[in-house]
Amino acid sequence: MSRVIPIASAQQSKLGAIADIADRPRLSALPPLSVYVHVPWCVRKCPYCDFNSHEQPAILPESRYLDALQADLEQALPDIWGRQVHTVFIGGGTPSLLSAPGIERLLAMLRSHLNLWPDAEITLEANPGTAEAERFMAYAASGVNRISLGIQSFDDAKLLALGRVHDARQARAAIEMAQRAVGRVNLDLMFALPGQTLAQCEQDAREALSFGTEHLSMYHLTFEPNTVFAKYPPAVPDDELACDMQETIVSLAQRVGFERYEVSAFAKPGARARHNMNYWEFGDYLGLGPGAHGKLSFHDRIERQTRQRHPENWMRAALARDATHISQRRQLKTAELPFEFMLNALRLEKGVASTLYTERCGLPIASMNKALLLATQKGLLVDDPLRLQATELGWRFLNELQALFL
Repeated sequence: MSRVIPIASAQQSKLGAIADIADRPRLSALPPLSVYVHVPWCVRKCPYCDFNSHEQPAILPESRYLDALQADLEQALPDIWGRQVHTVFIGGGTPSLLSAPGIERLLAMLRSHLNLWPDAEITLEANPGTAEAERFMAYAASGVNRISLGIQSFDDAKLLALGRVHDARQARAAIEMAQRAVGRVNLDLMFALPGQTLAQCEQDAREALSFGTEHLSMYHLTFEPNTVFAKYPPAVPDDELACDMQETIVSLAQRVGFERYEVSAFAKPGARARHNMNYWEFGDYLGLGPGAHGKLSFHDRIERQTRQRHPENWMRAALARDATHISQRRQLKTAELPFEFMLNALRLEKGVASTLYTERCGLPIASMNKALLLATQKGLLVDDPLRLQATELGWRFLNELQALFL
């Protein structure tokens, strides 16, 4: 027997569907696309790390991982078919645990399945404790043209406190190996470390800048939930000292020609991280591998995806062509887009053009007029209709500024 739907209910349902369609973004063009590949294994889990990293097994399942990566990529192709890929970032974990033939196979896989730009930026993260000169040269021969080294400090005592598997000597050697292999090298450093003094922080920054690399990322040590440091926090510099450390780093970097173009990033002219710029400008990125996150735009919606976190579960599902290898696929609501966009764009020192909001979100700038007015009145946002940019005060209190767009 057929079910009779009341006329009022049917009309409400129809009106709801129409309202839902009207509320969706309308993108006239899709943003640039990047690819992020996650390698989930590390020699040892660091006590401050909340990334999806797992201690490597006795025998690294490299071949099975690459098979699963290919299956993951092939299942993602309908979502990105025909789009050009501008950058690739191989992160982790510790991607430099993969063999040179493994990285070569990975990049060949991406080239055969994707429309990869000939001059695409291809970055590989590496741990100085796993650095080998011949392996770095082989990575470069495979197409890696940028290496990001997780140095963190040049002080052996601080490295030990951070649970790092390398020492200062290995860090220096890894930088020289990377510079011989590729033209573009980034150094990751941390400050406000356990027991660190201002002089020790300054020495770390001076040494990092002495190698002549083109890019520097400096991160304040934080105690993230579900980490060893969150459970057993070490004694670290207070906020005032940490602020002094940051100001010292900024001053030293600017003296040798670096521009602080993002909250945690410094670069020589023309050397900004193109992959990270795509994140901050609310571009798209396909995330592949266990725990990888992605953001993909379509002409009528913007979607976030998350892969299964555990390497074995992700590999099993991906190889079986089981859609559950993606643990979450969520369409962003229109009301979420102002915060999602500003969360990224306001990290840039110069901000972004106001028109980028409409280009990336498919919404008029008027959709966040109330928050823009409030942020400007509070002195946190530059009063410029052509630019979305934090003031010096807004950059200092960035979390408070971003929260206004929630």
